[in-house]
Amino acid sequence: MVMIDQYIFGCFAASLFGFALLYNLRRGIKRTRGSKVAGKDDCIKTSSAEVAVGSPQVSGGEADIIIVGAGVAGAALAYTLGKEGRRVHVIERDLTEPDRIVGELLQPGGYLKLIELGLEDCVREIDAQQVFGYALYKEGKDTKLSYPLEKFDADVSGRSFHNGRFIQRMREKAATLSNVRLEQGTVTSLVEVEGTVRGVQYKTKQGEVITAYAPLTIVCDGCFSNLRRSLCSPQVDNPSCFVGLILENCDLPHANHGHVVLGDPSPILFYPISSTEIRCLVDVPGQKVPSISNGEMANYLKTVVAPQVPPQLHSSFLAAIEKGNIRTMPNRSMPANPHPTPGALLLGDAFNMRHPLTGGGMTVALSDIVLLRNLLKPIDDLHDASTLCNYLESFYTLRKPVASTINTLAGALYKVFCASPDPARKEMREACFDYLSLGGIFSDGPISLLSGLNPRPLSLFLHFFAVAVYGVGRLLLPYPSPKKLWLGARLLSGASGIILPIIKAEGVRQMFFPATVPAYYRAAPAN
Repeated sequence: MVMIDQYIFGCFAASLFGFALLYNLRRGIKRTRGSKVAGKDDCIKTSSAEVAVGSPQVSGGEADIIIVGAGVAGAALAYTLGKEGRRVHVIERDLTEPDRIVGELLQPGGYLKLIELGLEDCVREIDAQQVFGYALYKEGKDTKLSYPLEKFDADVSGRSFHNGRFIQRMREKAATLSNVRLEQGTVTSLVEVEGTVRGVQYKTKQGEVITAYAPLTIVCDGCFSNLRRSLCSPQVDNPSCFVGLILENCDLPHANHGHVVLGDPSPILFYPISSTEIRCLVDVPGQKVPSISNGEMANYLKTVVAPQVPPQLHSSFLAAIEKGNIRTMPNRSMPANPHPTPGALLLGDAFNMRHPLTGGGMTVALSDIVLLRNLLKPIDDLHDASTLCNYLESFYTLRKPVASTINTLAGALYKVFCASPDPARKEMREACFDYLSLGGIFSDGPISLLSGLNPRPLSLFLHFFAVAVYGVGRLLLPYPSPKKLWLGARLLSGASGIILPIIKAEGVRQMFFPATVPAYYRAAPAN
């Protein structure tokens, strides 16, 4: 009888255990079904008391790659890697449409990369405008510089648009992939175990602290990144600030062209961002700008900037000031100086910045994404962090020729285009304008560098010093004199002082001789 009772009790206990197990499995399956839309909860919950004492929840369902940030770089990368079959978890601080005054001009080279990634439709249906080149203005003179697009399809050109609309289109496209999950949250730290990044800790929109794990974490959280310090040695320079205005219902002197006024003290930019709006960016040197709240900024724009604006835009410029929607944005530059870290990678403005004068930032980011996609393509398993890190060191070398050319051109052009009391710098500025006005190879070469269509470091170096030599030639003709010879020598010295420090910061060997760097030849690890 005792044996029968024990048998009945054992069956009952086993049945109860099996029921509990099935119930938990059912809950687990429901919990780990991926949701692409931010706000849907797929995390293992803990009590609020545990969260209060600092014990984070753990994200349910492991991703292959975590992407921090869903700006231009993050959103484009999420779609690209998702299309390759990777399980991607994107964590973005704010998934509402951004409202920025930069990141609005995509060069033709960047548009070609957008086509390569299958994202060219993201510039459609946002009233984006085609851009076919630039117009330069200096002291009443102007010259038009067209992109060398003869060898490309008619659709290939630059594009200008509202930055937020473009980003939202890319986010929406990424979210159409079932293996890409977009979530709103603020990443507070990287999760590092014995020198290897295993994931991130973040706070959700509801304030819950969660830890998410993945074999590879890619940080794309923008120019104000709070995570870059553990992955690189940031040397951020703030040469100036942009003051942004929108001019409405007026036409640019040269339709579908960006306009650059070589003003005093620094350049003024105009370009279309919709069929009815023109963006104006006024560069103000230094880190401090006139106050908007007390009217100093409006007075500065009216008295210092307005007299230098092309006559066709003058009344619209003054109307935009009166409207009062004046925005400012610090301009930053930062050469790429990474610390190769197992399990993590930097990308976008979190990794590398240049002065936005030339609109090259998105071209660099999209070029980096194409390169990274190709490097990761042959690798099925990302879990061997140290081997993967060793292999991805090639990324930092392979990106250098394109990125460094665009970075160096941006920094050098900004310094040349700024007004200066130094006679040698004045001559260099005048020589640059006249050199570009010559047309032919003298304009096609530099504009192909600017557009990202021919980002070759040696071509940049030769054209830059060709401008300097041209400036010296102008000085010495028709008759040289000791004073002119001295000014010519100072011009060459000044040109060297502009470009060589930028090249040094970018890395001479990586920029001009990448094939001599061992990482250039790294092969993909065997799966």
